[in-house]
Amino acid sequence: MALITLRRNICHFSDVWMPGAVATLKNQPASYIHKVARDRLSPWFCSQRPEPFKVRFHHACCKNFHSENGNDLHPVGEPALSQVRDWDQLEQSFQKESGQVFDRRLKDFTSSEEVLSFISTLGTLPEPVAAAALRRICEVENRDGGQNLTQAIRTHRVFQALCLRFEQEASRLSDTGLLTALQALSMLRLDPQSSLILSLVAECQDRLKRGGLGAHHLCILGESLVRLQDPGCVTLERILYQLQSARLETLAAEDIVAIYKILQACPEKVDRHQSFLNRVNRVSLSVVPYLSPTSISEVLRALVVLDQTHALPLVLKLGRYVVRHVPHFTSEELRNVLEALTYFGYSDRFLTKALEQHVAGLRLSVDWEVASKVMDYCSRKEILSKPILDVAAETFIRHSEKLSPGQIYELIEPFGKLNYSPPNAPAVFRKLENVLFTRFNYFPPKTLLRLLHACSLIEYHPVNFMAKIFSPFFLQRLQGEEPYLDRLSLALVTQLFLTSILECPFYKGPKLLPKYQVKSFLTPCCSLEIPMDFRLYKSVVVGLIDLLGARWYFASKVLTPYCYTIDIEIKLDEEGFVLPFTVDEDVHKRVALCIDGPKRFCYESTHLLGKEVIKRRHLQLLGYQVVQVPYHEVEALRSRLELVEYLQRKLFAQNSIVRW
Repeated sequence: MALITLRRNICHFSDVWMPGAVATLKNQPASYIHKVARDRLSPWFCSQRPEPFKVRFHHACCKNFHSENGNDLHPVGEPALSQVRDWDQLEQSFQKESGQVFDRRLKDFTSSEEVLSFISTLGTLPEPVAAAALRRICEVENRDGGQNLTQAIRTHRVFQALCLRFEQEASRLSDTGLLTALQALSMLRLDPQSSLILSLVAECQDRLKRGGLGAHHLCILGESLVRLQDPGCVTLERILYQLQSARLETLAAEDIVAIYKILQACPEKVDRHQSFLNRVNRVSLSVVPYLSPTSISEVLRALVVLDQTHALPLVLKLGRYVVRHVPHFTSEELRNVLEALTYFGYSDRFLTKALEQHVAGLRLSVDWEVASKVMDYCSRKEILSKPILDVAAETFIRHSEKLSPGQIYELIEPFGKLNYSPPNAPAVFRKLENVLFTRFNYFPPKTLLRLLHACSLIEYHPVNFMAKIFSPFFLQRLQGEEPYLDRLSLALVTQLFLTSILECPFYKGPKLLPKYQVKSFLTPCCSLEIPMDFRLYKSVVVGLIDLLGARWYFASKVLTPYCYTIDIEIKLDEEGFVLPFTVDEDVHKRVALCIDGPKRFCYESTHLLGKEVIKRRHLQLLGYQVVQVPYHEVEALRSRLELVEYLQRKLFAQNSIVRW
């Protein structure tokens, strides 16, 4: 069959345009054309009975047509010969295709233009086909993370014809067609106040009030309304109440995800729906294996917003599947996942290993947003992962100019908190110093203070910025509009000042005024010290009493004049005799016994955190003999006698006997 190029135009009415009638219509008056159109289109415009939704496109070998009054069509230019036989064959072949075959054909198209070009070759477009076409356009437009429908597609004649028919015939659509169209259009981010969206939403709300929508359609409706950013909690609550009578076990995974999104849109109403949410959490356990990476991220985010801290079985199962999907998350999804897992206190070595492989595999090409979020997760969970930290250091050196102050903080702060210096630490901190010199005033005061404090934890002291930090002007900026400085900021500034005295004797700049100095770094909240592990403390105390002979030979929780609190202090005279803790004269040496429980170390390791390392450095510089008693060494002891011998070796390693 010869190839003939046809110029296709969309008609303003929905009947099949008969190419062979072009010449006849040209010679007839407008009223005649209107009569013929009315007779042919009676199923659309005259009949009051619901008819199957059909969009009919105009195919003719002619130039453009236009309508002056919305009904009368006037041909412009000379008509060309039609290909009635080829057109009839096309319609007949299409009618033979099933919906599944048509869906498969749609899935072969990789662009919206291809979809629109294909459906423009079809004479009659039934409702399911039109809805499927919209859904496919939505899929290809969102495939690459597009945020809005392109202008070329918005103004495409076929797309406009589809939208026009969905708007005009909303009341005649089936539930599936109506909800599919609304879902697709909401994902295409059309204007929520457009007449098309308003028409579809109004029809959906009418059907919702009548109670005729099934559970699947209710999920689609709720999710679409949430996506349109105008959910209306009244409508969403009506959806939730109708869903409560549904059998959740029969719903697909995407429907369960939609329910979480609906509940997430009205978190203030979650208390009255908690029993229903508990059912959803239980059912979700069975659908986790079928969730996509995007869905896993969405569910975890919803659980955080809804504060489902009691849904730990679901969180644990989601966490196990997160490990499998780490390479497939987008930056935003990975951020949501890591924030949620941190919120619920979840972490395991398999997840850490997966993150290490993901970040190390990308290495030079790693997205700096991904690196910062992974570092933030490691910092919050106190996970010392050298491969991740090393990649983060390289990422900072390459991208420091385009990072925001908050992102710089997320990349650098974990080095201090986890007490780790990367192999290229000198280059990292030189780069950081250059960034601070050029952008100092752009950093929020609290972010800047915490960043500089993190550097001092691993002995990269910000000497060049201390004068600015201790100045009243910076402290006023730090206070902002609050009536007073918060306790944590004061503690950080005080420890930086103590660092300048003990570790930077060459610093000769301004000092921190006494009114800004705290008395103790150990506070119930926002503490720069980690309290003792009480169970470990009790065990050590029993051994010390056996070793020293009495309880009055040592003191517990001693606050020094330098803001630090010593777990156990033992005083020795010049000859090495142990003195009672009440004696202050003739004290030659003070022993600071550090009872280090698991919380003072990085997660599942024996590597001390930065805040504990700086405390030991400062105590040694102040003249204390620092003795560390870590939990893993004490737990390895099998008897009370072994504990006493262990403490004797720790405290009096240079003496053959103990004297008191």
